[in-house]
Amino acid sequence: MNKFGLTGKKSILIADDDADDREMLKAAFEESEVKQPLCFVENGEELLLFLKRKGKYADDLKYPFPHIVLLDLNMPKKDGREALHEIKTDKALKTLPVVVLTTSTEEKDILKTYELGVNSYVIKPVTYKGLVEFTRVFQRYWLDISELPYITG
Repeated sequence: MNKFGLTGKKSILIADDDADDREMLKAAFEESEVKQPLCFVENGEELLLFLKRKGKYADDLKYPFPHIVLLDLNMPKKDGREALHEIKTDKALKTLPVVVLTTSTEEKDILKTYELGVNSYVIKPVTYKGLVEFTRVFQRYWLDISELPYITG
């Protein structure tokens, strides 16, 4: 058994309210042959419930605790900025790597998320081909090269 559990796979949690974007991301990760488990939530409230292992997300087998989060900024109920703030100010969660993946090119969003402690800010590719390339680069850098902290949630 290694630091990532029995399988050694680093799970990815994707927070995005757009069903089409979630499906495209799932397909792009599959096409890129990313084998890590993917979980999806639709808003910032669900993201925090997932990370704090509350409600249905208490089932570690069905919802493995993520090693990294891909976070959209513009979501209902609790947007990505609010969720990021809660993650980065929570003693148990603050070291969890968070990558913003959003359509926002606003300088204020980029600056604000870095001030809140985001690990990376990526503008969501507008084409499926671009999204596949993003998933390949994401896999290579965040899952193959980088050492991620082991957080149990």
